[in-house]
Amino acid sequence: MRILVVEDHESVSRFVVKGLTEAGYAVDHVAGGDQVLPALARTPYDLVILDLMLPGLGGHEVLRRMRGEKRNMPVLILTARDRLDDKVQGLDLGADDYLTKPFAFAELLARARALLRRRGERDPLLRIADVEIDLAAHSVQRGGRRLELTAKEFSLLAYLLQNQNRVVTRTCLIEHVWDMHFDSDTNLVDVLVSKLRGKLEAGGAGRLIHTVRGVGYVLREEG
Repeated sequence: MRILVVEDHESVSRFVVKGLTEAGYAVDHVAGGDQVLPALARTPYDLVILDLMLPGLGGHEVLRRMRGEKRNMPVLILTARDRLDDKVQGLDLGADDYLTKPFAFAELLARARALLRRRGERDPLLRIADVEIDLAAHSVQRGGRRLELTAKEFSLLAYLLQNQNRVVTRTCLIEHVWDMHFDSDTNLVDVLVSKLRGKLEAGGAGRLIHTVRGVGYVLREEG
């Protein structure tokens, strides 16, 4: 899952980006409202966390233009504006949730997860073969046995599960699991896949992540 944080206050943006990254999300940050639409044109974000008081283009106008361009990813407004009319205007313009500052990061994270589930995870449980991943609880089981995955391993498996039976390129994986663009010299994806396979296949369990040489990986059950 990839999240765009739109926040001009340096300490707040650093706090939010750090927390979301530690929770396993790939996170980008922009500080100005006029940077949002170009960022959305380059990258298919799963969630936007949007401040209202921004230099240049204000948050309400950013939201209006996003929805005008049919950019329908969920938007969580995160702002110091706590007046009722600000909340009503933001929600009427198409925001999906509204959180005022100061805030507890645990609440921000819970709201982000709820919006991500609502977007593409109507059932927070994803399954293939005897593997079950609970996106809300951040837990994975195979054959009833709980697997202890790192945040990056969890993000990788979740993304593959959401795209099961489709080949996912290394470029897509590195952009959605890491906060970086693809570098042909890196072996980050291959190393993480190897570690995840080791945990999924412990005890002789069958292979689910298959290599598509020169392209990437596909998660599928061999019939």
